[in-house]
Amino acid sequence: MPLESPRLYYRAVAVVQVAVIGSGREHEARAEEVGRLLAEHGCTVVTGGGGEVMAAACRGAKAAGGTTIGILPGERREDANPWVEHVVVTGIGHARNLAVVASGDAVIAVGGSWGTLAEIALASRLGRKVVILEPGQVVEGIARASTPAEAVELAVGPRA
Repeated sequence: MPLESPRLYYRAVAVVQVAVIGSGREHEARAEEVGRLLAEHGCTVVTGGGGEVMAAACRGAKAAGGTTIGILPGERREDANPWVEHVVVTGIGHARNLAVVASGDAVIAVGGSWGTLAEIALASRLGRKVVILEPGQVVEGIARASTPAEAVELAVGPRA
């Protein structure tokens, strides 16, 4: 039986994309675990393509056989961390934060500073599910998780 709408068909087979945002070397181990768990859930990991938390999340996803997308602030593909599979260069600096969170069906924040806080606000404004992994930014009304596994489950649900 043919489907009535190609859009419905696309929605039915689309892979869930989760943006992992944040920074800080001290958060890399937890970010790597988040990336691994997302890949094991069949999700594509979207990051800003840089180092620290972004590289760790991509590294974890790739180690689990997952797919990664890096949305870079600059214009050089070679600036992406080595675990980014699909590189998007923007040349728009910090404004690329909107593209990162808009590309995720959900967003997990790991560590971070002002850029992460801005991404949390943008994702919330867009209606994305946002989860902050402890310890993290303090933002009223945003879900919090104490472990990487809890963050992933809050963002995408239990593993099938």
